[in-house]
Amino acid sequence: MDPENITTPRPGSRGRIVMLVDNGVNGDSRVQKEARSAAEAGWDVILLGKSPGKSEQHWMLGDAQVRLLKVPGPMQRRRHEYRRAPLRSPLAYRPGPLGAYRKQKMKAWRADLKLRRIEANENGAALTKAALLPERVSAKVASRWVSTRLRSTHALEQRRKRMDAPLDRFTTAFWQRTMGDRAWRRLDPFLLDLDLAYGKVIDELKPDLIHANDFRMLGIGARAVMRARSAKRDVKLVWDAHEFLPGIKPWDPHPRWHVAQCLHELAYSKYADAVTTVSSTLADMLVERHGLAEKPAVVLNAPDAEISPEQAAEPVPDLRELCGIGSDVPLAVYSGAAAPQRGLDIMVESLPQLPGLHVAFIVLRPNSGYMTGLAERAAELGVADRVHILPYVPHYQVVRFLAAADLGVIPIHHWPNHEIALITKFFEYSHARLPFVVSDVKTMGAMVAETGQGEVFTAEDVADYVRAVKAVLADPKKYREVYDRPGLLDQWTWEAQAAALDEVYTKLLPGSRRVSVERAAEVTV
Repeated sequence: MDPENITTPRPGSRGRIVMLVDNGVNGDSRVQKEARSAAEAGWDVILLGKSPGKSEQHWMLGDAQVRLLKVPGPMQRRRHEYRRAPLRSPLAYRPGPLGAYRKQKMKAWRADLKLRRIEANENGAALTKAALLPERVSAKVASRWVSTRLRSTHALEQRRKRMDAPLDRFTTAFWQRTMGDRAWRRLDPFLLDLDLAYGKVIDELKPDLIHANDFRMLGIGARAVMRARSAKRDVKLVWDAHEFLPGIKPWDPHPRWHVAQCLHELAYSKYADAVTTVSSTLADMLVERHGLAEKPAVVLNAPDAEISPEQAAEPVPDLRELCGIGSDVPLAVYSGAAAPQRGLDIMVESLPQLPGLHVAFIVLRPNSGYMTGLAERAAELGVADRVHILPYVPHYQVVRFLAAADLGVIPIHHWPNHEIALITKFFEYSHARLPFVVSDVKTMGAMVAETGQGEVFTAEDVADYVRAVKAVLADPKKYREVYDRPGLLDQWTWEAQAAALDEVYTKLLPGSRRVSVERAAEVTV
């Protein structure tokens, strides 16, 4: 793809859709499927994401164009973090490289004095050694002074990150009270960094519709729509709400981050011409929180029922071979995001009580600190040889890859956002025809109990988890037979979800014409 021609609409398309996502696209199966299927349905799709490095990246995803943007983040640090704090911490160095420079200078001074003393010893120069004494004392005193100021600087940095002092709480409340929903600009100005990076590109692309994935992209899409309408261009906005924002575990521990995201979402949700989301429960919650006139369309993150001949021809890695085990060895698998609230530790902690069972974690970053910690814990328990940490495979291979396991595990903890959705791995495990072991979170626990496709255990309860795993391994056929029920898996396919999403687009752009997949392929030539 020639990035210079990215602004040229695809001939014969039904209209231009710019999709926005706050990540590097790889690893986000929902966004990938949305972009690919919309392009196959005849839309001219450009997916804008955030580059993980310092340069832009471009590639094709089926007939959709992907462009990862460079996002500078000078406002990721709040304004006060660039200033000294003479009253709160008078000894701290001003923000910047000065403290590190002072520390290095002291180390260099004392190292040089040590060598000069060695030279004096070798030359037998007693007077030279005596003359060095005052300077050595001065260097020692100066080093201690610099160390004291560095400790004060570090303590100030930590206080600024925590922002839990009475003054910090007061200023946060002050901005909320005086600015209302607009206070996100003060509380998390990095959102403006994102808008500056994405906004200019969206304006250049002149879309007919903007599809904003999740809460940070909602504001970027809404602001682009406002600019377009001021220029007499009618642009529609679809907000794809992946999560119930007030109920998530904050991505960033900074106490202002979650407050800012919630205010930002509230400020811009009213600009959405249509809303889609991941479950009916979440749809109802969004209606109540944002006063939506219409219940959001539910678009489940289900796997593809069919894949292209090119994708089908690609060899799928052998899960058991990667784990170094045979077909007769019991294997439990977890596939998806890795974080403490996902509860993966219970799969390791239980292994001493489940002799012979192996565990495979399929995660985006196998070498992350969290996964390294799980590996270390497995070693402490003497079960390291039964724990396998593997990277993601392409989304269209996930179901076939996972099918080699004996059971799929979803051990997530009780967070408000975990209670309301049927998450991606639920559908992937189902299409892989895996028996489930799932924690008793509301929506997924109820579904598994209703269908009989697995066992439900009490979240974070190792003994109950062991019970559930043993029950599944004792009679896996009973759970797998559930998938033979007519129509069960048909409703959990991406093809059905893509049709629902296309209906949302078509309703907003009634002048767009439907074309067949074959015709959509022709117009790209």
